[in-house]
Amino acid sequence: MAQRVEAAERLLDLVIALSHTRRWMTKQEIRARVHGYADATSDTSFERMFERDKDLLREMGVPLVVEHDPVHDDDVGYRVDPAGYALPPVSFTPAEVGVLSLAAELWQDATLRSSARRGVTKLRAVGPAPEPGAHAGLALRVRGPEAAFAPILDAVDDRRVVTFTYRAASTGQVTRRTVQPWRLLSSGRGWYLVGHDVDRAAPRAFRLSRIQGRVRATGPRGAFEVPDDVDVAGLVAVASPRPGTARLAVLSGRAAALRARATVAEPPTESPENEGPLADRDIVDLPYADAELVAEEIAAYAGSVLVLDPPELRDAVLRRLRAVAALDVDPDVVDPDVDPDIDTAGPRMGEEHDG
Repeated sequence: MAQRVEAAERLLDLVIALSHTRRWMTKQEIRARVHGYADATSDTSFERMFERDKDLLREMGVPLVVEHDPVHDDDVGYRVDPAGYALPPVSFTPAEVGVLSLAAELWQDATLRSSARRGVTKLRAVGPAPEPGAHAGLALRVRGPEAAFAPILDAVDDRRVVTFTYRAASTGQVTRRTVQPWRLLSSGRGWYLVGHDVDRAAPRAFRLSRIQGRVRATGPRGAFEVPDDVDVAGLVAVASPRPGTARLAVLSGRAAALRARATVAEPPTESPENEGPLADRDIVDLPYADAELVAEEIAAYAGSVLVLDPPELRDAVLRRLRAVAALDVDPDVVDPDVDPDIDTAGPRMGEEHDG
């Protein structure tokens, strides 16, 4: 049995056929020659399919022209007017190409960086070279979206159900989630998936940075419809991280970037922070907006920065350090400032937490 052609593919083939026909095409010619219309099981089915496709093309701004044979008035054909559909030549000044090149350097994520560079290479091949040194020293760097971004974006486009492992922000509990993905959006320095949580039978927002492991698409395409009345802002607000303040023990002369945003804390006189391996460290308080992002930053300092509080931030740092340790790092390249006898996330303050 032949594989069914998707509507988008059929529309694209129809536009190509009607744009390159020398005269015009009748309905019979379209049904016989355009890929996808063979799926119509009857004349009535073809008529409905073709009428729907015509309406979609006109809604998208494709100039569909109807022609009549001057001899036989009932002989009707269709074509796309190239003059009304073709784009004018695209040109950029050297300064504009330079700005686009600068924008292409923005992404640190490998997938987005390679796509951006390919686009700039094509522009440079047909346009002027950027002005040398015009934007020297201006390049910024931003994090690309998480690894879960690409498979979820594909699932949103295909309207396929996804499953993934998710760590809840409020409890730290890790569970398997099954979700109908509706939308992907960026808010507050993070990416969010808004969709229908199948197990909880309710709409939810999920922060991509809390997704662990692979995202798997399951089931057929077009498995659900996306509602129009979704309170995206409200759902994202619930899933957004809560700001807090971290208490850190920092080795003298280390972590200047963290120290610049922190304030010196005065621990109690009889606090365990004044004893043992923490005696030679400065105790500072660091405000943060997102525990996961600051945990990634702190983990990069290894044993130079220990997390004393809050417990959930300490756990987030520990997860990252244990993941690195699981890679079986060569002991010859381990930071010499890390004391192997010290838990690199620091001791807990107060009660133990399961999360």
